[in-house]
Amino acid sequence: MDVKELAERYSKGERNFQNINLQGQVLGGLDLSGADFKDSDLSGVSLIQGSLVRVNLKGANLTNATLSGDLTEINLINAELIAANLTASNLTDASLRAAKLDKANLSHVTLVSALLHESTLKGTNLSYAHMTNCLLNRANLSGANLVGASLQGANLTNAILMNTNLEKADLSFAQLNGVNALGAKAQKAILSNANLSGGNFSNVIFRGANLTDAAITWASLIGTDLTDANLTRAKLCWSNFSRANLKRAKLTAANINKTNFDLANLEATIMPSSYSDD
Repeated sequence: MDVKELAERYSKGERNFQNINLQGQVLGGLDLSGADFKDSDLSGVSLIQGSLVRVNLKGANLTNATLSGDLTEINLINAELIAANLTASNLTDASLRAAKLDKANLSHVTLVSALLHESTLKGTNLSYAHMTNCLLNRANLSGANLVGASLQGANLTNAILMNTNLEKADLSFAQLNGVNALGAKAQKAILSNANLSGGNFSNVIFRGANLTDAAITWASLIGTDLTDANLTRAKLCWSNFSRANLKRAKLTAANINKTNFDLANLEATIMPSSYSDD
C-alpha cells in the first residue's frame, strides 16, 4: 500500500490497516489518529509532525522508522523500533510493554506515565527525555543514554542498568530496588527519596549525586565512587560499601547500622555522629 491509498482509505473512515506493508513510505504530516496498524510493516516509515493519537502498533515493525509528532496513548506492545527515531515525540500514556527499542533515538521525547516494563532499550538515546512516573520494571536499559532525563517517580524495579549513563538524571522518588547498575555513570544525578535497596551498584559513579533520604539497604556498592555525594538521612543498613570512595561525602544523620565500610576511602567524609571506626 502506498501513502496515497492509505490517506484515501483513512479519509473515507477506514481505520483497520492490520498486516499491511508501508515499508519506506513518507507519510508527511498525516493525521492517522485511531488507526489500527497491528502487525504491519512500517520499517523505514517517515511521519514528521503527524498524529498517531491512540494508534495501535502492537507487534508492528518500525525498524529505522522516523516518528516525530503526537503519539499520545499509542499502543506499541511487542513492537520493534530498533534504531527508530522518535526525537521530541509525545508518547504520554503510551503502552510499550516488551517493545524492542535497541539503539533508538528518543532524545527529548515525552514518555510521561508510559508503560515500558520488560522493554528492551539497550543503547537507546533517551537523553533529556521526560519519563516521569514511567513503568520500567524489568526493562533492559544497559548502555542507554539517559543524561539529563526526568525519571521522577519512575518504577525501575529489577531493571538492567549496566553501563547506563544517568549523568544529571532526575530519579527522585524512583523505585530502583533490585536493579543491576554495575558500571553505570550517575554523577550529579538526583536520587533523593529513591529506593535503591537490594540493587547492585558496584563500580557506579555517583560523584556529586544527591541521595538524601534515599533507601539503600542490602545493596552492593563495592568500589563505588561517591565522592562529594550527599547521603544525608539515607538508610544504608546492611549494604556493602567496601572499597568505595566516599571522599567528602555527607552522611549526616544517615542510618549505617550493619553497613560495611571495609577499605572504603572516608577521607573528609561527614559521618553520622554515632559512627565509630573502632
